[in-house]
Amino acid sequence: MEKFITANNTALRIADSQTGDNCLVLLHGYLEALDVWDDFSTLLTPKYRIIAIDIPGHGISETKGEVHSMEFIADVLHDALIKQSIEKCFLAGHSMGGYVAQAFAAKYPEMLKGIIFIHSTPNPDSPEKKENRKREIELIKQDKKELIATLFAAKGFAEENRQRLHVKIEELEELICMTEDDGIIAILNGLMERADQNEMLRKLNIPELFIFGKHDEFIPVETAEKIINEQPQAEIAWLENSGHMGYMEEPEKTAEIISTFIDSHK
Repeated sequence: MEKFITANNTALRIADSQTGDNCLVLLHGYLEALDVWDDFSTLLTPKYRIIAIDIPGHGISETKGEVHSMEFIADVLHDALIKQSIEKCFLAGHSMGGYVAQAFAAKYPEMLKGIIFIHSTPNPDSPEKKENRKREIELIKQDKKELIATLFAAKGFAEENRQRLHVKIEELEELICMTEDDGIIAILNGLMERADQNEMLRKLNIPELFIFGKHDEFIPVETAEKIINEQPQAEIAWLENSGHMGYMEEPEKTAEIISTFIDSHK
């Protein structure tokens, strides 16, 4: 069931399957919305109660100001879960959603049974990455969002999967074009200022899982291996035939990995 609520003084679109023994919260990535989980979540329901949100600034949730920090979004999510009567949950974040999940874990660890990072990293933006985000903001201001959609959507998929999943890529391109400019800019400003979460995760003391793709152009294998070395406490899973969009490229395998993790720590 989808509905609108107000959470942390922010209008928020939320989807809640309302049934299932354990609650799994799904946080989408940059330039996405809760709709991206529609097909994937059917692999996890009704076994788990699935909750997803449009992260503020994306989908049709509200944009609040010029900067959406990961901590602000974490506060929105916290209030939303309280209003859904969720005391504890498993939290899974894809890419940017993983950054929000880290901020949530830092502020509200008592609400987590476990945390899952799907193609995400605890590292802050490098100087080069920040410059790329600034250039992206300029493209948005120049009304070139369609160019971003064309370049960004396909790059998330392993090259071998792009033709097979061309409909998914087209849907993502359309979703990007529908995202409000102010929301994208607020998110980009928040992404640039996010903290290094490596030490926080090492000290978190709750079950952690990283899922990486062997053909991810955003988090190459060598980068993923460095993260693994920095996070010896975390469980690791690899998707052999995926880029950055494993829940679309290998949905059954991704769902199996997540289910195994939840069932091991519920």
